[in-house]
Amino acid sequence: GRVSAREYDKPQTKTKMEHIFGFKKEDLTSWRSLVSLLNRPTDPASLGIFRCLFGLLMAIDITQERGLSHLDYKYLDGAPVCRFPLFNFLQPLPMDWMYLVYVVMFLGALGIMFGCFYRLSCLMFISTYWYIFFLDKTTWNNHSYLYGIIGFQLILMDGNRYWSIDGLWKPSIRNAHVPLWNYTVLRAQIFIVYFIAGVKKLDADWVEGYSMSYLAHHWLFDPFKVILPVDLVSLLVVHGCGLVLDLTAGYLLFFDVTRPYAFFFVSYFHCMNSQLFSIGMFPYTMLATSPLFCYPDWPRRFFARFPAFLRGALPFTTCDLQPSTSCVYPEIENTSTERQETPPVAKTPKLRLRHKLGAIFTVLYIIEQFFLPYSHFITQGYNNWTNGLYGYSWDMMVHSRSHQHVKITYKDGKTGEIGFLNPGVFTQSRRWKDHGDMLKQYATCLSQLLPRYNISEPEIYFDIWVSINERFQQRIFDPRVDIVKADWSPFQPNPWLMPLLVDLSPWRTKFQEIEGSLDNQTEIVFIADFPGLHLENFVSEDLGNTSVQVLQGKVNIEIVEEKKNFTLEPGEQIKVPAGAYHKVYTVSDEPSCYMYIYVNTTEAALQENFTKLFELQERIRNGTETEPLPPELQPLIAADDGEGAEVNATDPIVRLFLKRQRRMKEVKKRREAGVLERLERFTIKKYYSVRRGFLMTAIALRNLAVGLPPLEQLTREVAFANMKEPQAEANQDERLKDEVGHTEL
Repeated sequence: GRVSAREYDKPQTKTKMEHIFGFKKEDLTSWRSLVSLLNRPTDPASLGIFRCLFGLLMAIDITQERGLSHLDYKYLDGAPVCRFPLFNFLQPLPMDWMYLVYVVMFLGALGIMFGCFYRLSCLMFISTYWYIFFLDKTTWNNHSYLYGIIGFQLILMDGNRYWSIDGLWKPSIRNAHVPLWNYTVLRAQIFIVYFIAGVKKLDADWVEGYSMSYLAHHWLFDPFKVILPVDLVSLLVVHGCGLVLDLTAGYLLFFDVTRPYAFFFVSYFHCMNSQLFSIGMFPYTMLATSPLFCYPDWPRRFFARFPAFLRGALPFTTCDLQPSTSCVYPEIENTSTERQETPPVAKTPKLRLRHKLGAIFTVLYIIEQFFLPYSHFITQGYNNWTNGLYGYSWDMMVHSRSHQHVKITYKDGKTGEIGFLNPGVFTQSRRWKDHGDMLKQYATCLSQLLPRYNISEPEIYFDIWVSINERFQQRIFDPRVDIVKADWSPFQPNPWLMPLLVDLSPWRTKFQEIEGSLDNQTEIVFIADFPGLHLENFVSEDLGNTSVQVLQGKVNIEIVEEKKNFTLEPGEQIKVPAGAYHKVYTVSDEPSCYMYIYVNTTEAALQENFTKLFELQERIRNGTETEPLPPELQPLIAADDGEGAEVNATDPIVRLFLKRQRRMKEVKKRREAGVLERLERFTIKKYYSVRRGFLMTAIALRNLAVGLPPLEQLTREVAFANMKEPQAEANQDERLKDEVGHTEL
């Protein structure tokens, strides 16, 4: 007869390999044994807890990173907006219907969380999630992709066998076994996230510490800066430890001996990430995946420690599991007779189609996930200086970019008139600047919108200067190509992509030496350009002391207004006039390298005045100032009273100084706030954000159900939804700028 679930769960003698890996080598000797292994009955407890946590985190994510709280800004009906879907035929629905899409996704996430109508809930979630995901490539990132594929995995798994509403309605599935492949797929997925991210960090830029060097200045790394200089904190802690953790985390989580250490380090890592980056629920989702590597019955042992009177509301702690048709149980042949009894002999289990399909899916899915991050030789059109669209490659934080100069030029195809567009016009994103496929979509969209402004058959040219991982600023796309008519294919290399000048990467060491020799008021920008091209630049009047010095190659500098030309070779330098245009032509056969050295004289003078005013204010406060103050400086005396002194100031510099002092005081107060105050501020901020999302959703659903109300009523409803916390309303026009990427908590 077949082994019962209770008999199967009894402790059995295990080999050393089973203790270490969880299976015997015989399980891998044939396809049949592999199918039996992947469909081995397994406790559903850990999977059920993960399902619940994932659904909860996705419900929160919908109101935050998915953008429910500001959905109307993104999908406002009739707005002339250029969008960047994966497939050009994908378009957003009318705004009220987009709210309905989000409602379906939110209900799906709640259904996953509670295990209610589980398969339907998974389908509701992933269908709407992937629609929104494909609708906008500019929002793609690795963790958003991860959410979608985990949702896809869950729809194929028996995630509602433990602590689910479905289990209450259908006792036959309650506390029933799940096949091992349910855990195998999830564990393999998380292993891939860590391991491939580590492999991608073997990139020379990461190993040498150029990818995320700015992170070392964050307050989270202050303890390390007690014993190490900032440069070593960046190289050893940020880059070195990040590389080692990603490469080893998957292995350490898998084995019993190393799992406690892995839990500590990955938890510390994700908690730090939650403060370093604005990445929504990703750190918490990764924390929720860690227990998947534990023994599947860990929730039973954990909740069994709670008092008995609480167990009615807690997940099952009983080990009495039900059999499941999704699993393969070994059949036992009883050879006993009346005279002699022999031990039962295990027969080869009978494999059904669903068991074979589960095993096939597991093997193919894992292979596909290992292959996809390296599939960029197929989708070559999406390759730029980095490979592929950011999202499925697991190259998290390997590349950092800065943009120095972006110019969009249009030319009327009929009149020949040339003009310029504000970079980012008609868009809500900045990511198009780094991706050829998005640039093509943007140019096509502009060519369709500009005729409304009497520009016929427009040609669009982009001149975009980018520095990647602290290299020279250089062009990423050919500025001579009309992108509207340019060829682009997802399967062919982009012909108008300019190559990254990797041969100039060693200059980065020299950059650090040059920057270290400058004073605090002097700024510097390093430029590299291709032969035959030129940079047209306007020097602001504030930059009263600007010069160009050649590092490599040969350039010709044209001062446009003066109609003068100067040829410079390596080591030579020239001062360029402020408030005027100049052009820098690369006339050498090799790429030219030069640097702008400039001082913001206006800002320097302002800082000098601020210093004098601060010193005067300090003398007033400590009573050492004996000279009578002129009327324009009188507000310094009442500066501690709040905004009154700032309002009464007649001198613009004094008014600006007092405004700056007030802001600095408020920032200091916020940063020195206690944990409870920070938590309160964080909670209030999130409350009003979520509140707006749900109120706007209610308005949209009402509009779909009964039609639009009178305009006055709709205006009042939207104003009520837009209500902010009192502090935010008071500072609406003057928002404080906290540290980049540092959330309230």
